[in-house]
Amino acid sequence: MLIEAGHYAFALALGLSVLQLVLPLWGARTGDPVLMGIARPAAFGVCGLLLFSFVALTAAHVTSDFSVANVVENSHTLKPMIYKVSGVWGNHEGSMLLWVLILAVFGALVAANPRAVPLRLRTLALAIQASVTCAFQIFVLFTSNPFRRLDPAPLEGNDLNPILQDLGLAIHPPLLYVGYVGFSMTFAFAMAALIDGRVDAVWARAVRPWALLAWSFLTLGIAMGSYWAYYELGWGGFWFWDPVENASLMPWLAGTALLHSVVVMEKREALKIWTILLAILTFSLSLLGTFLVRSGVLTSVHTFAVDPGRGIFILIILSVFIGGSLAIFAWRAPALRQGGLFAPISREGALILNNLFLASACATVFLGTLYPLALEGITGDKISVGAPYYALTFVPLVVPLLLLVPFGQRLSWKRGDALAAGQRLLFAMAAAIVLVLALVAMQAGGPVAAPLGIGLGAFLVLGSMTEIWSRSWVPGRGAGLALRRAVGLPRATWGSVVAHAGMGITVIGLAAQAWSGETIATARTGTVLTVGSYQAKLVSLGTSPGPNFSAQVATLEVSRDGVVLGPVQAEKRSFPSREMTTSEAGILTRGVSQFYVSLGEVSPDGSVGLRLYDKPLVLLIWLGAVAMAAGAALSLSDRSLRVGAPGRVRTTSLVPAE
Repeated sequence: MLIEAGHYAFALALGLSVLQLVLPLWGARTGDPVLMGIARPAAFGVCGLLLFSFVALTAAHVTSDFSVANVVENSHTLKPMIYKVSGVWGNHEGSMLLWVLILAVFGALVAANPRAVPLRLRTLALAIQASVTCAFQIFVLFTSNPFRRLDPAPLEGNDLNPILQDLGLAIHPPLLYVGYVGFSMTFAFAMAALIDGRVDAVWARAVRPWALLAWSFLTLGIAMGSYWAYYELGWGGFWFWDPVENASLMPWLAGTALLHSVVVMEKREALKIWTILLAILTFSLSLLGTFLVRSGVLTSVHTFAVDPGRGIFILIILSVFIGGSLAIFAWRAPALRQGGLFAPISREGALILNNLFLASACATVFLGTLYPLALEGITGDKISVGAPYYALTFVPLVVPLLLLVPFGQRLSWKRGDALAAGQRLLFAMAAAIVLVLALVAMQAGGPVAAPLGIGLGAFLVLGSMTEIWSRSWVPGRGAGLALRRAVGLPRATWGSVVAHAGMGITVIGLAAQAWSGETIATARTGTVLTVGSYQAKLVSLGTSPGPNFSAQVATLEVSRDGVVLGPVQAEKRSFPSREMTTSEAGILTRGVSQFYVSLGEVSPDGSVGLRLYDKPLVLLIWLGAVAMAAGAALSLSDRSLRVGAPGRVRTTSLVPAE
């Protein structure tokens, strides 16, 4: 009965979402505060009902209720409990239920803080959010029902896809969904602003926390997915420029631009039209990612590969929301009054340049992702767009952007001094240059780009830290005062510094991979292989049973310069229920560097294929991403971003265009 109750609650939530959409929207149009007041309790009700539905489906997975089709297709009695729970969202139907639940949670969070946003703006935003929720609820009910029963019920399930039976993949999708869906809130506020005709500092302060929250979770989600691909797929890489990987990168780039443009909106009430457009495009790119993953147009380890009928339904949702929002934008945006003026050399000017680079980089990824699909659909020809294309288009846009970041931080608002900003960054520039020269000298004959990339990363880290130094240090007053002043700086300032420094850490990790070593060989017990500065001896090769799989296990003894560092085990697991095989890489971590080995096929003569890697500083790639997300969280914790703008602000209204 619990699963039927969950199904009923989901249907009831759809009806309540319709009320949350229609009545408050009409109340905002007529100025009726009673009808506008319905939005808050409706948002809470929708969230509560969907939470109950999700708990009901989770209970069915945990108890292995094989009368539910979703459980049969994605679970097994022998599966570990953690993967029974993650199996709820490790499939198309369950993940869409989680998607809709997160939509409702964001709506409830907006409703829970009524004083942060003016009544009319909040009402319109909740109504727009409800329209998105309604669309996906209808999609779930009519094409992707996770509550469907089977009669008769089988005795055993088919098990979850083996590559999803991993802790990283248990965490990765929810993080990514919070990022994707979080940008629906910035989209809702953008549409509300266009309908209401008010785009000012109040609106910017309403949008910025949601943009920060969504961006931080999307950053963590992408990083977690990258690390999972690195250690689970056995190929030793962390980014393949797969179309579905790109589908998450595009809203991240657009969301990064949105975060920076909202700052200009809040400080100077400028870039209004551009900021509204970015809010629309960021969520549109999130919807595009949903379409690519679930339409069946792509074949990837990241996709759910469902039938095209569902893809057509999502395409309709995509067309309605993207087309409708852009139509409203084209109608209302030209009537927006522009905000404050500023000199080209200023922090505002640097942020605009930042946005141009980010938008251009996003456009190159968009083209590289969709052009092959469009070409195949029109002509039937198949082409592959991979790393060489992005090395020639994406990287040349990102490098000057990263060089610009520390300078932008040191410029003043409204009118800046480029020479003075450069002087404040002299130490960071000198240290980065010395580091580059030292690396070139130590790695004579090695890749040139690696030292330059590490120098760029170091410049980002040190240049970001000068923000704290310059605002804390008072000549002749001692370190104690500087420390107290640094602690007293706004958390938003610290957050910006940490996030930009995190980007520098990631750049260092990426650049260092130019020095990584790789060895592919066939080995027998006792064979010693060398990769980079490591030596690995194959000690044993055997089998090991798992809860729902059997594994071939290779044990290696890893040493460096004659010193034994420890054993490493690599596995190849076979899942009988799915008739699938997965790889489990063996990893030995030393500081932020790693020795990495993946297991190939075992031959009848007892030999085995091994792929070994020396990965210097590789963990910095993901530690930098964690630092970026932590910086966003620090900024989000700043009280000035959690309350509405002061009441005495100059508002902006729509006026007829001349």
